[in-house]
Amino acid sequence: MGIDKESDISANLQIGPTTLGMVRIYVEAEGLELPLDFDPEEAEEIAEELRAAAEAARGMGGSKGKSPKR
Repeated sequence: MGIDKESDISANLQIGPTTLGMVRIYVEAEGLELPLDFDPEEAEEIAEELRAAAEAARGMGGSKGKSPKR
């Protein structure tokens, strides 16, 4: 599956600090638990990439997180 492919998989996403000073992105979906830990600098880079992707998505005509009809 590529980044631009639709998916029917649903997941829960949690983001927060760990007791060791890392930032954890925790993904839980269909029997999968995936804790991803990043140092604060990496987390800030990820946040910048998310903001840039959101801005690009706005320019593509998507609305409020919904995929455009094909």
